[in-house]
Amino acid sequence: MQKDSLMNRREAARLLLGSALAAGGVNSFAAPIRRPNIVFILLDDLRWDALGCTGHPFVKTPNIDRIAREGALFDNFFVTTSLCSPSRASILTGQYAHRHGVTHNGNNDKLSHQLVTFPRLLHDAGYETAFIGKWHMGDDDTPRPGFDHWVAMPGQGAYQNPALNINGRPIKEQGYMTDVLNRYAAEYLNRSHAKPFVLYLGHKAPHAPSPPAERHKELYSNHPIPRRPNFNDTLEGKPALLRRWQGKPPVQPDPQRYDPLIRNQLGALMAIDEGVGQIFQALEKSGQLDNTLLVFTSDNGFFWGEHTLGDKRYSYEESIRDPLLMRYPRLTKAGTNIDQQALNIDLAPTFLDAAGVRVPAHMQGRSLLPLLKGNDKGWRQSFLMEYFIDPAFPQIPPYRGVRTSRWKYTHYVELESADELYDLQADPYEMKNLINDPAAARALKDMKEQLARLL
Repeated sequence: MQKDSLMNRREAARLLLGSALAAGGVNSFAAPIRRPNIVFILLDDLRWDALGCTGHPFVKTPNIDRIAREGALFDNFFVTTSLCSPSRASILTGQYAHRHGVTHNGNNDKLSHQLVTFPRLLHDAGYETAFIGKWHMGDDDTPRPGFDHWVAMPGQGAYQNPALNINGRPIKEQGYMTDVLNRYAAEYLNRSHAKPFVLYLGHKAPHAPSPPAERHKELYSNHPIPRRPNFNDTLEGKPALLRRWQGKPPVQPDPQRYDPLIRNQLGALMAIDEGVGQIFQALEKSGQLDNTLLVFTSDNGFFWGEHTLGDKRYSYEESIRDPLLMRYPRLTKAGTNIDQQALNIDLAPTFLDAAGVRVPAHMQGRSLLPLLKGNDKGWRQSFLMEYFIDPAFPQIPPYRGVRTSRWKYTHYVELESADELYDLQADPYEMKNLINDPAAARALKDMKEQLARLL
């Protein structure tokens, strides 16, 4: 009798827990026994090949590399709009920019308060939520819905002695921005947490002008900067880039022009790597490391002179491709490399799925958990790229395009005879535009059909 009674009480408790989770928006059948914490680290303008673990020849990022070494490295992670504010909104909502409406870097203050974000959904499902850093959807630094703890800079913020909004209270900090944000993140992780938590840490670095911390200022001053073959692109077959200069001769790559910024970006990355080490230390100290999904990525890539370009925005690989590292030993083995196409719109569904929260139907991304587990059945074969007019850079034409594992097609919606088609297997540096090549006509037709489908 006592045994039966004990079993009945356990069964009743299990059913009660399942009902409570379901009422909070949690899928009780999918919810893990221990819901993981989530630490999401987002950088600004970090391209995919700027880390030690992604093959940079001299940069040393041991703490960031540890995430990949003890978890998974996504070799083909892309942003669907290569621009800061739209990409951040896509990360938060799991939607393409044409769906969530943040299409440029201008004033998105009001809209960004209305977004249905993954931290907001996790908060509703019982998570403790914190944001620290650069929100970057307008200048408004006031707390957004769904966050219990808020530390944000206005707009782009400042690298030295930054102004911050701490839970609605403005303060003036002292010191180097990255160090300040690292300290706030470590302090948050060192607190006692009664519930599973999600920390979204948005760094300002390595966004231009990218001054490194004083201790890293000369770290890479004498290292020769490697050049990709498309650094010497003649721009033949790229009328959109030639028109960008409004009839002027195309700007040719100049090492003296790009090298200081490249060295600054790489130097600024060092303080971030130190901060990742502090995050590891805090999670290990609290015993939460292996119960935490730790994710590291960037909002878009960055040109270092390839195709004569700086900044981002265009659909070439240097702009749309980013690093993505994930560590969660309960789901994936150490040292995993994932080749399938992963997108920034996949991050919100992934976080919800990991927490056992139902992914809303309006999200257009997919959970990456199957890939972490080694299951790629039915995975996507193509994705949509899109760019809209940005009032601050009206000279850059809007486009829509499609990338598959082999082909990339870019349609400039306001320019005639400017479209581009590349065979990425034969031409990974996107030097030869095949848009008018009869041998590529079938591929072009297929890519146009895929674009229509994706739109």
